[in-house]
Amino acid sequence: MRKEWISKRDFTDVNTQMYYAKQGIVTEEIKHVAKLEKFDAEGLRKLVAEGKVAIPANIKHTNMVPMGIGRSLSVKINTNIGNSPLSSGLDEEVDKLKHSLKYKTDTVMDLSTGQNIKEIRQAIIDNSPIPVGTVPIYEAFEKVDSVYDMTPQLLLEVVEEQAEQGVDYMTIHAGIVKSHMPKILARKIPLVSRGGSLLAHWMLHHGKENPFFTHYDELMKIMRKYDVTISIGDGLRPGCLHDSSDDAQFAELAVMGDLARKSWEYDVQVMIEGPGHIPLHEIEMNMKKERELCDDAPFYILGPLPTDIAAGYDHISSAIGGAFAAWHGASMLCYVTPKEHLGLPNAEDVRVGVIAHKIAAHVADIAKGIPGAQDIDDKMSDARLNFDWETQFKLTLDPERAKEYHDETLGGDYFKTAEYCSMCGEKFCAMRIGKELREKDAEKKKENET
Repeated sequence: MRKEWISKRDFTDVNTQMYYAKQGIVTEEIKHVAKLEKFDAEGLRKLVAEGKVAIPANIKHTNMVPMGIGRSLSVKINTNIGNSPLSSGLDEEVDKLKHSLKYKTDTVMDLSTGQNIKEIRQAIIDNSPIPVGTVPIYEAFEKVDSVYDMTPQLLLEVVEEQAEQGVDYMTIHAGIVKSHMPKILARKIPLVSRGGSLLAHWMLHHGKENPFFTHYDELMKIMRKYDVTISIGDGLRPGCLHDSSDDAQFAELAVMGDLARKSWEYDVQVMIEGPGHIPLHEIEMNMKKERELCDDAPFYILGPLPTDIAAGYDHISSAIGGAFAAWHGASMLCYVTPKEHLGLPNAEDVRVGVIAHKIAAHVADIAKGIPGAQDIDDKMSDARLNFDWETQFKLTLDPERAKEYHDETLGGDYFKTAEYCSMCGEKFCAMRIGKELREKDAEKKKENET
């Protein structure tokens, strides 16, 4: 578990993964991630030093196993959980975490905006062996009567309190600045980011610059102290296809790139958050734009959703866009559930959202040529040909659902060994016929030899 990694780190000075990587030190975390990814440890160290790979690992999150996020590694997915002012509590959110872990999400974000935010976050951290992310402005907003009452000091206090708890990465919307306001107001949908909208209102009311932007150095000192990775939030991500790839989005992205470089001066690891609604033909260009403006920092994207009309099925839309984006350079996909735009997801929605995006990530890994990515597909093909149902169930991303569908029409012990399913039945099963064809061909060849 995480304790064995922490025990080998030096806490007397700056202790971030990037700091050590810049010193030429291959940390235990880097070694572990390199082994998981079948990657050269020294090569991985260089990528961490350059900011092209992040290993979110707060020194206070003592039950976490290290993992890496970057374009050169396998594509990761994040699961968003958390309550709302209208629904859910601690038990429900821990249950969502357990579902996320069961279906093998790579990170989880607690986006709670309702009651007992601190308690829910602590329960998630205590039960999570994977990195935990948050959006600190949500808790800061919950502490005041009005968004206008938030102060830079309050925002920084909340960041440090969450870092002390063990949060591994935080979404900070520091890239949206006053000069973006005319571009925002020119859009069909001005803002869909909750953090971005709160800061835009704060700036407009006070006539001041984004407090996260003006207090960025203080923010970095907190992040460095705990080795928290900053996920620079896309407050101006487009919320509809009409606004995709517009001036507001790319103006913010340029600021985010400047902030990433400033973070690296503090040896703070960085992720860049990416666009929401983007048509399919613009996705590749968006991935290249991020690499250009942000020096190839890991790109963490929501979707992107290539259509606006998939309400109820946005997990499918997002998985389509996510697979394409990851193929072209996105490092981590933020899952979308069927409830996107409609309501707070429950445990089953979490399950469906995770599986959809695990599929997207795996599809992209194969396209990227990640070593060993297709091995499991080849094993599945062998199991299908041999009608080895139990192996097929084990290899699939959702074994319980696969078995449920398999047994739905023709269940029982006999059907577990049958060389057909209920789609075609025994007589029309092409897999069985193909297998027999090979056997007959082998027999004929043997006859010809004799």
